[in-house]
Amino acid sequence: METNYTEYATVFKAFCDETRLRVLELLRDGEKCACVLIERIGIGQSALSYHMKILVESGIIHARQEKKWTYYSISAEGSARAAEMLGELTTPNILQSEPECCED
Repeated sequence: METNYTEYATVFKAFCDETRLRVLELLRDGEKCACVLIERIGIGQSALSYHMKILVESGIIHARQEKKWTYYSISAEGSARAAEMLGELTTPNILQSEPECCED
């Protein structure tokens, strides 16, 4: 099975910013309206939109529209997939018989 590094990079990019980590922390308590995130994080609408686009594209966050507001929540499936990806990349392959090395 071939690893889709583009998919991995999309997911891990979501974790590589302090603002996005703050959003995730706030969403641990449940779904929040964009207006609540803007107020609690202290950023503007356009900055929040930028960060939420990355989080939603990664699959970690779910977005739903209600009237003029967007509501965000953590996706259980996306979170599980991110954890699975990290495990796949960092778990040693014990089936490899001997280490590869350049010969002198």
